[in-house]
Amino acid sequence: MKRTRRKRRLSPFIAGAVGIVLIILFSYGAYTKFANPFASPYTVHAIFQNANGLKQDSQVRIAGINVGKVQSVSPVKGCKLVSTPGGTCTAANVTMAIDDNGLPIHKDATFWIRPRIFLEGNFFIDLYPGTPSGPVAKDGYTFPIQQGRGPVQFDQLLTSLQQDTRSNLQILLQQYGIGVKRGGPTYNQSIQYWTPAYLYGSQVNHATLGTQPHDLSNWIDKGGQVNGAFSTHPENLKNLITDFNTTANAFARENVALSATIAELPRTLSVAIPALNALNNAFPPLRAFARDLVPAANTTAPMIDASLPFFHQLRLLVRPSELGGLTNDLSSTVPALAKLNQATIPFMKNEVRPASNCQVKVILPWSNLTIQDQNFNQSNGFPPRPVYVEGVDFLPGLAGESRDFDANGPYVRVLLSGGTFTYSLQPGMFGQSLTPISGTQPVLPAEHNSGDGAPVPVSRPPLKPNVPCETQPAITQEGIQSPVGAGPQQIKTSVTPGVQQVLNTAINKTVIPQLRSQAKAQGLKFRLTGNGGKH
Repeated sequence: MKRTRRKRRLSPFIAGAVGIVLIILFSYGAYTKFANPFASPYTVHAIFQNANGLKQDSQVRIAGINVGKVQSVSPVKGCKLVSTPGGTCTAANVTMAIDDNGLPIHKDATFWIRPRIFLEGNFFIDLYPGTPSGPVAKDGYTFPIQQGRGPVQFDQLLTSLQQDTRSNLQILLQQYGIGVKRGGPTYNQSIQYWTPAYLYGSQVNHATLGTQPHDLSNWIDKGGQVNGAFSTHPENLKNLITDFNTTANAFARENVALSATIAELPRTLSVAIPALNALNNAFPPLRAFARDLVPAANTTAPMIDASLPFFHQLRLLVRPSELGGLTNDLSSTVPALAKLNQATIPFMKNEVRPASNCQVKVILPWSNLTIQDQNFNQSNGFPPRPVYVEGVDFLPGLAGESRDFDANGPYVRVLLSGGTFTYSLQPGMFGQSLTPISGTQPVLPAEHNSGDGAPVPVSRPPLKPNVPCETQPAITQEGIQSPVGAGPQQIKTSVTPGVQQVLNTAINKTVIPQLRSQAKAQGLKFRLTGNGGKH
C-alpha cells in the first residue's frame, strides 16, 4: 500500500499573528508614509513672549503646507521679560519637529503663531525658513525671542479700543469721509494720469537697476551712507525738509514757467543725450590720462619741496632793497642792450635775412639735385648721388696721408709717382699723368663778364658778386649737367730726358725736404718709397 505525503500547513495561530503584524505595518505606513520609527526627528526651539492657545501636536506650516508639529510648550526658566500680577512669566519655549520637506531652516528664520480660523482658536505656527544665503540652523538650535511673534487675541483687540481710542477712531473715520467726499471728484480726475505715471515710474524703477553689475547694490549702499549721515546729523535733515518745502513753494508759485520748462525738457534731452554719450566715450582715455598723470602727481610734492628754497631766494631778490641795487646795476646795461637791439634790427634785416633766404631758396635746392655723370655711373659702381653727397668726396683725400709705426716709432709713408704725360693745369702749375687725358667734365665756362665790365678768365665760373644771392635764378637739374669737353692742351706727349731730370731735381731739393721737416716737427719718421724705381 502506497503512502501519500501531505504538505505541512501553517497553524491558525501563526497565520493570525502574521496577519496582525501586516495590518499594523500597513496601517503605520499609511498614516506615517512609511517613516522610520527609529529615526531621530529634526527639532528646533523657538522662544515666544506669549504662546497661549498653542498646544502639543499643533501644526507647523510653510506657505500653508504642513512641515512639522509642535512637540512641547514649556515655560522659559529664569524668565524676566513680562510677568503677570501673580509673578509668573508668560514666555514659552516651543519645541518643534520639522519634516524633511521643511528643511533647511536658516538662522534668520521667523516664527509666527497664527489662528487657523478667527475666533476658533486652534493655533498653528507659520514658519518662514529664512534667506538661502544665511547659515543653516543645526538640530536643536534655539531661536531667540526677537524672531518669534505671538498671536493677537480678540480680548487684546477689545482692550485696545478704549473710550478715548474709539472717540479718536470716530473722528478719524468722520474726517476721512469728509475728505473722500470733497476730494473724490479730484481723485477721479487724477486717474487718467495714472497710466503715464505708472509707465514712467516703471521706467525709473528699471533705470535704478543700472547698466553694469552691482549698480543697484552700490546705489543702495550709497543711499544707506546718505541716510546714515542724515541720522548722524538730524539738523541737516531738518534743514533739508525746510529747504525742500521752500523749493516746492517756489515751484508752485511759478507753475506756468515750470510747465514751459518741462515742455522744453524732451528737446533738451534730445540734445543732451548725444553729448552725454560723447562724454561717456571720452571717459576711458580720460581715465588712462589720469593713470598716466599719477606719477607726475606723486612727484609734485617733492618738486614743490625742492622749489620752495628757490622761491624763498626769489622773494628775497625782489625785495625793495634788492631791486634798488639791481636797478642801479642795470642802469648802465640797459642803454647798451637798447643800442644792441637797435643795431640788431638792420643786421637781421640786411645780413641774416638775405643769407637765410639764399640758403633756403638757392643753396638747399641746389644741394638736393642729382649729378648724372656719363663716365662714373651705376654701371661702374658710381650710382647717381645728390650734390651735398658729392660735395664732401674731397674729405677722404685730405685724410689720405698714410701713417704706420714700427719698433722705432710712427712714420709717414709718402708715395710720389710721375707720369709720361705733362699738362698745364694753370699758369705756373703743371701735372703729370700715366695716361693721356681724353677730356674734362664739365667743360670750362667760356669767357664772360662779371657785371662790372671787366672780362673774367675762362678758368673761373660765372660769378655775380654785386647781385644778391636770393634774387639770382635757382640752379635746375639741367643746369648742373654739362657735356664732355676736350682735354687741356698737352704740353708734351712724351717727356725728354732733360725735362725729366729737371722734375726729379725739383722733387729731391724742394718737395722731399719740406715733407721731412714737417714729419720731424710732428715727432714722426720720414720714409720715402719708390714707384718701380722712380720717384
